[in-house]
Amino acid sequence: MTGSGGATAVRRVLIVEDERPIRDLVASYLRAGGMEVYEADNGLDGVERARTDGPDLIVLDLMLPGLDGVEACRRIRTFSDAYVLMLTARADEVDKLVGLAVGADDYLTKPFSPRELVARVEALLRRPRTTAQAAPEPPLRIGHLVIDRVAHEVVLDGRQIDLTPIEFGVLAVLAAEPRVAFTRRRLVDRVWGESWVGDERIVDVHIRKLRRKLGDEVGSQRLIRTVRGVGYRIGEG
Repeated sequence: MTGSGGATAVRRVLIVEDERPIRDLVASYLRAGGMEVYEADNGLDGVERARTDGPDLIVLDLMLPGLDGVEACRRIRTFSDAYVLMLTARADEVDKLVGLAVGADDYLTKPFSPRELVARVEALLRRPRTTAQAAPEPPLRIGHLVIDRVAHEVVLDGRQIDLTPIEFGVLAVLAAEPRVAFTRRRLVDRVWGESWVGDERIVDVHIRKLRRKLGDEVGSQRLIRTVRGVGYRIGEG
């Protein structure tokens, strides 16, 4: 994001974390990285700050008093496409996937290195916004599926499908090269960026979410297909 004269705009990050020491530590590292930081110590305040402050990214704890991180993320996704990095104190995969299923873009398990968190934040913020495209691109069409990369809209059988920025990115990458099998690593590089660090199984989570929203269940796979031993491809037939 750039302002007049080519100056880079300050990126806004909201931290929603009820443990003050963790919140202060994360905030200090992000501010040292040149970011503008807002804070909230519970889910309800976090949702309101997300609405009023318009952050580019939200660091959201899973276990919050009152309104937990999962429900907070659901509510935020109704009005914001800010990137969401979910923090969880639990190491089991279920909690991680629950967070991602409601629109989180990445997760980090406590205890974590503040430097790793900053690296994850910076990697997410480096991902280009589709609204910054200089020239119009024609819609991508896969059967009855239409993907408008300029308007950031997806229509299937005449019905608009609501997707998060990450879901849209995965679908658009697959649809741009129909019938080409993408490995998880290649999808991560194209959607999250080559500098992204984390578990490549995050791709599987977003593929499941896409299939559910597109009515593309595993048994039929009429659009997104699993290529055994490789990854995923899109295309009818």
